[in-house]
Amino acid sequence: MTSQTASLSDYTLFARHVLLPDGWHQDQRISIAGGKISHITPASPEPSDRVIDVLLPGMPDLHSHAFQRGMAGLAEVKGPGADSFWTWRQVMYRFLEKLTPDDLTAIATLAYIEMLESGFTRVGEFHYLHHAPDGKPYGQPAVMSDAIIDAAIDTGINLTMLPVFYAHSGFGGQAPEAAQQRFIHSTDDFGKLYEHIERRLLTTDGAVTGVAPHSLRAVTGEELQFLTSLGNGPVHIHIAEQMKEVNSCLAHYGARPVQWLLDNQPVNARWCLVHATHLDDAEISGIARSQAVAGLCPVTEANLGDGLFPLNPFLEAGGRIGVGSDSNVKIDAPEELRLLEYGQRLRLQNRNVSQRHAGERCGQSLWQQSVAGGAQALGVAPGLQPGACADMVSLKISGLPDMLRSHDNIIEQLVFCHNKDLIDCVWVNGRLTVKEGRHAGREHAQRAFIKTINRVFQ
Repeated sequence: MTSQTASLSDYTLFARHVLLPDGWHQDQRISIAGGKISHITPASPEPSDRVIDVLLPGMPDLHSHAFQRGMAGLAEVKGPGADSFWTWRQVMYRFLEKLTPDDLTAIATLAYIEMLESGFTRVGEFHYLHHAPDGKPYGQPAVMSDAIIDAAIDTGINLTMLPVFYAHSGFGGQAPEAAQQRFIHSTDDFGKLYEHIERRLLTTDGAVTGVAPHSLRAVTGEELQFLTSLGNGPVHIHIAEQMKEVNSCLAHYGARPVQWLLDNQPVNARWCLVHATHLDDAEISGIARSQAVAGLCPVTEANLGDGLFPLNPFLEAGGRIGVGSDSNVKIDAPEELRLLEYGQRLRLQNRNVSQRHAGERCGQSLWQQSVAGGAQALGVAPGLQPGACADMVSLKISGLPDMLRSHDNIIEQLVFCHNKDLIDCVWVNGRLTVKEGRHAGREHAQRAFIKTINRVFQ
């Protein structure tokens, strides 16, 4: 497999059409030095150039639980009563009963390869699987975090590591359930884990360290204060995903989850509020004013029956969005954007509803907004611009009719018609990780994944 730490010579690419933060540009030379974009300049192709027809910024995956890739499709069986997120969670707890660090590496490796092949170039790993199955720390307490880091390095995906603090089963500091023991930390032990991750990622190209209080039900206000004092990286939290959580928060705090957070924490551009599905008008405008990113995971939210985020009023208020693959039941960057738009169309019984101005192209607008918001949420510069990581996606257009090859229509083809099969090459930190739509390590990773899952379910 590739390695993020392998040496790489500086080089250039020539793009006939490239999507920059301010829109499409034609005939541009992209110079790459030290894994970052050093210059983007208008040019004419030279005989020695590698010529790319269409070049896009890679998509950040701002919210992933990599281990859940191993249980994809296993919770689609009707239970004795109404099924919900909370019954799905019981399936997830049973899946974790035997998972080892080596198992996690194998599962995360395949998940990250699938992300790269679908156009995701950076993953925000919301990592809460810390301890052995009996809840006791491993001899090396950070071994599960190291498994995630190893998988990211081996596959070549950029990593924003978000170690999760999880201490309680419900509001008011309730004792954790037995099935949650693999997640639980004291603040002292969590501080040591955070320091280990931060030290290790200092030597990993493109990596960022943040922190993730799991949810308001899993941390107290005092613990939240401690967590936000760790470093100055991104802060991610699950919030308002389910109405049960909203109602429990109202009962305990006398406020809805997002409103309580806005009133009691200095929520700003460091923050990513993951899901934030169930909002009232004041919360919508409050998140937008704070400049925090709403971390949306449409495929998972649909799979779990969470509900639909109020996208239109949020964007009208100036809100910022990004997308994530969350439970990894299906890993597909274009699919996340398509389902985000289609959910709103079904809710409003209208079309092209996530755009505010006549003439805006739906897929392109969602791609650009999600690149910008996802990059902010994961602590890096957005898109293709000097100083940003050279995280790039090229599209293969030779099989399309002429009218569909035009640069200003191609993202609509990617998002609404063809999914990831239009993706040709993917570069991360300037390194080629996917060629002709396939990662070089896929076959090996697939075998290791199958072996792992067969063992876990013996």
